[in-house]
Amino acid sequence: MKTKDIMARLQAKYPGENEYLQAVQEVLESIEDVYNQHPEFERAKIVERMVEPDRIFTFRVTWVDDRGEVQTNTGYRVQFNSAIGPYKGGLRFHRAVSPSMLKFLGFEQTFKNALTTLPMGGAKGGSDFDPAGKSNEEIMRFCQAFMLELWNCIGPDQDIPAGDVGVGGREIGYLYGMYKKLARQYNTGVLTGKGATWGGSILRPEATGFGALYFTHYLLEKAGKDLKNCKIAVSGFGNVAWGAATKATELGAKVVTISGPDGYIYDPAGISGEKIDYMLELRASGNDVCQPYAEEFPEATFYEGKKPWEVKCDIALPCATQNELNGDDADMLMANKTLCVAEVSNMGCTAEAVDKFIAAGQLFAPGKAVNAGGVATSGLEMTQNAIRLSWSAKEVDEKLHYIMHSIHEQCVKYGKTDDGYVNYVKGANIAGFMKVANAMMAQGIV
Repeated sequence: MKTKDIMARLQAKYPGENEYLQAVQEVLESIEDVYNQHPEFERAKIVERMVEPDRIFTFRVTWVDDRGEVQTNTGYRVQFNSAIGPYKGGLRFHRAVSPSMLKFLGFEQTFKNALTTLPMGGAKGGSDFDPAGKSNEEIMRFCQAFMLELWNCIGPDQDIPAGDVGVGGREIGYLYGMYKKLARQYNTGVLTGKGATWGGSILRPEATGFGALYFTHYLLEKAGKDLKNCKIAVSGFGNVAWGAATKATELGAKVVTISGPDGYIYDPAGISGEKIDYMLELRASGNDVCQPYAEEFPEATFYEGKKPWEVKCDIALPCATQNELNGDDADMLMANKTLCVAEVSNMGCTAEAVDKFIAAGQLFAPGKAVNAGGVATSGLEMTQNAIRLSWSAKEVDEKLHYIMHSIHEQCVKYGKTDDGYVNYVKGANIAGFMKVANAMMAQGIV
């Protein structure tokens, strides 16, 4: 396999799908040497098959707003790979949603799910619907219209969506209510991220952020460092950032930033207690700005139009969206002697930033490993639904700990270099790839 040849074909076939092409290139560069040690993979064209989704559903979503006007959006479900289990991945409602974005996320999800040790394939979906500024009733009507088109493409043994950006517990509730009406089945296993009283798992809302901090703990421990008393810069202020800030504080670190599209907040006293609770209020407002935090807590400062990576910190955790941390940000973090950078958002760093981190020997870990705790806990929710039981917070947390430790061990196994440095990007990509590739080989040319 030659990465440049495959990428040339994909670029010609999918011009302009930059997120998807970036994600594929990163994985192919990591696995090229290992792949070429397996001629059976080449004969079966494993890579050529793996980089193409199994299928993509595209559909119109028509709904009526509060003024009685008809609105139309586009909905998608990208079922990427089911070699190791049913399709599993979130739904994203955001104005920037596109086929390229969802293909990138579905491709990443395939490897992330493989790392969790749970039997889940990769998928992603969503719509260019923008929830910001919409009423509760408008969001309900949109979710119902969206599920009207999606319901017969999903199922507990086929494809299990979850939440993502713009899709939280409220949206999952509306989506499930409509699914139940259409399918005429009370099958809680068809969606994850559900409410605790109707099939949801304890700790699911916190799981992505909690898992990210567990992974960061192992990352630092492997390097002979300690998370306690570290100063952490976090981006975003949604569910993921909230979970990360909560667990970081519990583990003795201090979170000093959050951010939004409008800029970032620097709180030198640390974001803990009622300040973490206020993050949920900010998100629930639907305004997608973080400036009100500085009005609520005057000791904090708001920096308009800037990113939190200029703050001197020990740990940087991108928690907002893809490509939010670029090459210049990477230079700034390394100049400030940051101990480690861990992507909590999917592909939170640009390719340039990742290359700079690895070239400099900076301690860095990719989203497909760091943020896998969210989908892992979704997998645990599926298991609880299947056996009609609910586990305690202690049981779920112990299982999440075990999964994140296993992911870290896989990254070290495949990413350790001769000089002792661990290339976590390479390790995560190879570990996920080998599991999916071997399953594909076993199942024949399908």
